[in-house]
Amino acid sequence: MKNITVAVIEDDSITLELITQGLEQQLSATVYAFSRSKAAREFLLKQTAGTLDVVISDQRMPEYDGLSLLQACRSAHINIPFILLTADTTRETVMRAKELGATHFLAKPFVVEDVVNKVVAIAAKGE
Repeated sequence: MKNITVAVIEDDSITLELITQGLEQQLSATVYAFSRSKAAREFLLKQTAGTLDVVISDQRMPEYDGLSLLQACRSAHINIPFILLTADTTRETVMRAKELGATHFLAKPFVVEDVVNKVVAIAAKGE
């Protein structure tokens, strides 16, 4: 498998560290970890085709939530696969994420192995 490059955006430092370590240790992935959604948004909007394989973002964060980040990417024609992490699995959130083109959802709490498996599946499909 080729080296996978992932951006992880999560304002909870423990969750961010767990996901980052899981991806780095289990997949030898290159991970760009962001605890601030504003910095992540700036980074994401500078990406071009092939620079990132997957974006993993929490939904509820200060400044920009996960749906706002997804919308910013899609508006800028950045079609990187996007995994949304959320404890808020309301119908509204799910429908809006689908409209914007979220690739996958993971409900919190989740197991890091589930995140790793989603990334592997996306990389294998070349989504």
